[in-house]
Amino acid sequence: MTQIIAVANQKGGVGKTTTSVNLGASLAVIKRRVLLVDMDPQGNATTGIGLDKHESPVLLSDVLLGNEDIKDAIQTIPDSTIHGLAGGPDLTIAEFEMMRMDEREYRLKKVLKHVKDDYDYIIIDCPPSLNMLTVNALVAANGVLIPMQCEYYALEGLSALIGSVKTIRDSSNASLEIIGLLRTMYDPRNNLSRDVSNQLAQHFKDKLYNTSIPRNVRLAEAPSHGLPALMYDKRSSGALAYLALAAEVIRKESARKAA
Repeated sequence: MTQIIAVANQKGGVGKTTTSVNLGASLAVIKRRVLLVDMDPQGNATTGIGLDKHESPVLLSDVLLGNEDIKDAIQTIPDSTIHGLAGGPDLTIAEFEMMRMDEREYRLKKVLKHVKDDYDYIIIDCPPSLNMLTVNALVAANGVLIPMQCEYYALEGLSALIGSVKTIRDSSNASLEIIGLLRTMYDPRNNLSRDVSNQLAQHFKDKLYNTSIPRNVRLAEAPSHGLPALMYDKRSSGALAYLALAAEVIRKESARKAA
């Protein structure tokens, strides 16, 4: 069964796109078939895997509006086995158009059903807000991965997101669950980081990934080269951390299936 993971947090700057790109690349290295879906109008996940959001022949927005077939929009990432659905500014227009459509929150789910059996993992990079694009991602997904920094305001945003997930689960997607919280830009030398990390471990227990993502220069540099960290510097601490996360995601999924 395909695992569709929405990488979401209503707070910006927490590492959603970095996680989407590098988790996808790491799963591909472990021989999993991966599709990365860029649902953010900023299109950073698109450029982060080497695609041009301005020159892509068919964009995700075209597919969501029913103007193009999803199979024509999927692109293979250069020098990689990852496939991508390019996002960009046109998603803002698509969101506006979708508001006038019937069953607008199911648009992404309906188009993904035509290709989901071709993949082991579909990773959806969500916008940093609860808009119709994020709602579409949560309705299409069976799991939510929440990247967050270990700081006070991140905890406030987490509460809001948990409420949103519950609302979607009760109204549109009964199978949706939070599969894990990921500490990003984590510095264990920082007292606040450790305190927040301890609170997360106490309240979320096995939902908190053992893997944490450190602050890492190579991880920050990689997007400017249109590459995941593994392809930019596979020995960097950031690349190794996302490889560890991919292995943990697979282990947790296997444990859920066995339960």
